[in-house]
Amino acid sequence: MHVLTTPPHPFAALRQQYQSDKKALLAGLLAPQRRSAAAVRGALQRLTRLADRTLLQLWQAHHLHEAELALVAVGGFGRKELFPYSDIDVLVLLPEAALSDGVQARVAAFAGACWDVGLDIGSSTRTVADCLQASAQDITVQTALLERRLLAGSAALYQKLHAACDAAMQPYAFYQAKMLEMRQRHTRFDNTPYALEPDCKESPGGLRDLHVVRWVARAAGYGSSWDALQQQGLVTPFELRQLRRAQALLHLVRLHLHMA
Repeated sequence: MHVLTTPPHPFAALRQQYQSDKKALLAGLLAPQRRSAAAVRGALQRLTRLADRTLLQLWQAHHLHEAELALVAVGGFGRKELFPYSDIDVLVLLPEAALSDGVQARVAAFAGACWDVGLDIGSSTRTVADCLQASAQDITVQTALLERRLLAGSAALYQKLHAACDAAMQPYAFYQAKMLEMRQRHTRFDNTPYALEPDCKESPGGLRDLHVVRWVARAAGYGSSWDALQQQGLVTPFELRQLRRAQALLHLVRLHLHMA
């Protein structure tokens, strides 16, 4: 009698390692001594580094480092603020020349393997020209690309994306689009932060409003950190402390909600 057995998963060891490491990180996140701004920021950065490392291992396992491709972190993952159960948004950046069937198959297998090991990725596969076209049509795509970060692959191809995105950016048009988007978002929450059950990310006065300030500043060339805004004279030292305090509190609240 033949006994049917399930073949071992090709990335079973990596899946076990990722899940074990993530579990260890999450175990102590809600301890009282981890409620400071520095502790929360450190937790988000450690979760980001774990995802970075696992993605790089999968990228190399599929021999994608041998192709003219780049793996780019975007959005919240790009700015190294990965919450425990947030999507891990990545862009597989392609050259303008068509890929061989073999490379296309490896890219598809890489995306599937990410899910198999437990990485909740949101992935897109685009050329630089595709990125510019998508950005022109959708402010959400343009905003996500604003927080791009090279993870692996061709630095030269990534620099083409970096230069193209910067050249295509129209700061005032971006500002107007983000203000419209913010007003529409606030309307969904009755234009008040004092709801019975506010959304710490999307409600007026939530994390998304802080993100908008930094996005607009970055688009205008003023840097992407609160310190940079203060150095440019756009916020006072007192306002800088208030912004940091507000962000730290909202990060802590969101972290607790993820862990609830």
